[in-house]
Amino acid sequence: MTTFSELGISDAYIKALNELNIVNPTEIQTAVIPKLLGNRTDLIGLAQTGTGKTAAFGLPILNSINPTKAEVQGLIIAPTRELVQQIKKQLFKFTKYTDAKIFVEGVYGGEKIEIQIKALKRPTHIVVATPGRLLDLIGRKAVDISKVKTLILDEADEMLSMGFKEDLNKIISYNTSKRNVWLFSATMPAEIKRIVRTYMSDTAIKVEVNKNSLVNENISHHYIKTKIEDKVNLIVNLLRERKDDRGVIFCRTKAGTKTLAKQLLSKNFSVAPLEGGMQQKEREKVMRAFKNEKLQILVSTDVSARGIDVNNLAFVLHHQLPEQLEYYTHRSGRTARAGKKGQSIALIIPGEMQKVVDVQKALGITFREMTLAT
Repeated sequence: MTTFSELGISDAYIKALNELNIVNPTEIQTAVIPKLLGNRTDLIGLAQTGTGKTAAFGLPILNSINPTKAEVQGLIIAPTRELVQQIKKQLFKFTKYTDAKIFVEGVYGGEKIEIQIKALKRPTHIVVATPGRLLDLIGRKAVDISKVKTLILDEADEMLSMGFKEDLNKIISYNTSKRNVWLFSATMPAEIKRIVRTYMSDTAIKVEVNKNSLVNENISHHYIKTKIEDKVNLIVNLLRERKDDRGVIFCRTKAGTKTLAKQLLSKNFSVAPLEGGMQQKEREKVMRAFKNEKLQILVSTDVSARGIDVNNLAFVLHHQLPEQLEYYTHRSGRTARAGKKGQSIALIIPGEMQKVVDVQKALGITFREMTLAT
């Protein structure tokens, strides 16, 4: 078993990792960290969500910072505010025992921009940002990214699927001769390949984890046949069967998310909705409660669930299979994190079996039918 020390990580970081119960490097960390520590290189990292990518790029970027220079040297772009907050918090925890402090700032929509402008006036070494808010701050001359040495694109395929193509192009077209790009993605659609060709070196290192598995192999996939009018009762029975398990239920729409959460609350389940129409403070309150295990079940839309990093979730439940294939990968990746096992369960109504067949074929996975005790 490789250790973080053998990968080249210093004792101060290892002490912080141990406190976070991060003891043994994951596959992506083992593959990536030695290539990035102290090296000026472009890198493409292909790995599923929940495989430890934040430490894989986070430790090397922290190592690359010169704390005596009060300028933005590292820039991390992520698709959602939840993921931005999570990365910022993780980097802060990694630096607990370092002698010289490295300052990280997170900027994202949903919070007053004036608060973030004020925060960026303090010395900042690394900025973690959603694309739209970063461009807004650049336009207001509130942040200077001209000295950035390392640009990290996390969940790059997610950003494209969420419509950030033009924003990304604007961001990564800055200071192209001065910085390296580290791109992390679960999949490699054509647009990601174009970004690689346009903005990254021909000698970019490519690291691929679980090459033959588009979905975390610790996840088992199931479907339950039902009818639209029976879905709520079926979900109630499933949750009662699993009264000690925690999980996420995915709905396609904000309205559906709120309605289902309300229906489950009326049945006395510990549940809350998470959807795009909520105020940022309310979203953060829900996520805190879920992470602290004060909530058992989260009912969420696809976009709102991006960046949810909660260990020990036993299952994800698809109220409907998503329209986009990538969403299935990211939904199911909420479970079976940090080496644990988990289940992905889809509710299927008459006429939808072809969708199951299509997902199986595209992702190389096998669905098994599941029935509930009546």
